[in-house]
Amino acid sequence: MRTDILVVGSGIAGLSFALKVSSFCTVTLITKKESVDTATNLAQGGIAAVLAEGDSHLLHVRDTLYSGDGLCHDDIVEMVVADGSDRVRELFDMGVRFIQAKGGGRFDLGMEGGHSRRRVAHALDLTGREIEKVLLEKVSADSNIDVLENHMAIDLLIASKVPGGKGLARGERDTCFGAYVLNTITGKVETRLGKLTVLCTGGCGKAYLYTTNPDIATGDGVAMAYRAGAKVANMEFVQFHPTCFYSHKIKNFLISEAVRGEGGVLVNSKGEPFMKKYDSRGDLATRDAVARGIDAEIKNSGTDCVFLDISHKNSVFLMERFPTIYETCRRSGIDITCEPIP
Repeated sequence: MRTDILVVGSGIAGLSFALKVSSFCTVTLITKKESVDTATNLAQGGIAAVLAEGDSHLLHVRDTLYSGDGLCHDDIVEMVVADGSDRVRELFDMGVRFIQAKGGGRFDLGMEGGHSRRRVAHALDLTGREIEKVLLEKVSADSNIDVLENHMAIDLLIASKVPGGKGLARGERDTCFGAYVLNTITGKVETRLGKLTVLCTGGCGKAYLYTTNPDIATGDGVAMAYRAGAKVANMEFVQFHPTCFYSHKIKNFLISEAVRGEGGVLVNSKGEPFMKKYDSRGDLATRDAVARGIDAEIKNSGTDCVFLDISHKNSVFLMERFPTIYETCRRSGIDITCEPIP
């Protein structure tokens, strides 16, 4: 079973790459569950880019480098920031329904931690799902792209590791020419060949007991690449959210950073705001700072959790701006009120 390019993973990276190259080659895209079972589909907040008057690439770069705490590669930050607004507009032109400002003509931009300006293009708290839906529609309509659901990549096909192979001569470069893939419906392992194999498998957040990552984020691609001889670095950087719903009775779920961007305040069990004690940016600090602040507050107080208070906003605003979070709370039997914590 041969294709020009074999893509592993059906999130925003795999889908957008497939669409970019399908005009001049055939693409087989495999995904280990359904095509919508991705981290992209669960993303709530939005995409940060320079899209408003009063903002600039220089400011966005500065915010990013400050948030990166000295760990960023400056050239990569500058490249991503410079291209960000074009990529958002490209998605919009493809049909992604980013919310427009009242009066039309511009994006309604959200605020999130680490940013000094409103620059987050969003589709309420359904942004990832909206992007995934549009990209899947485009991929499904493309005759050069074949999507195989319930196909799990097991290992890369590497020339030097093929059974019975002769190995590599001195100075000879190794070659990847596809992957062994488990068809989880039939239970059979298939050999999928490609002139180029692209790993778009996401992260490994599900290796942790408590996470807002989807169940499919198990680090398969990283492990396959490592076994194939790729260099692996920065594995300590794991995508996470410092605010998820805490309960002994139901599965935890993400509470978007955009809630803090719209005025949500982290408070302790006494109803006291605490983030200013840990970071001058307060509730709009970056995830690492917020996570450390929450951790310190829980340990100092001996309580199980802290609270995110947005009771100064009424229910209509919460339902309209955060429909997914609001509905998840309602279905979980959580009492949603707009009364401040006593």
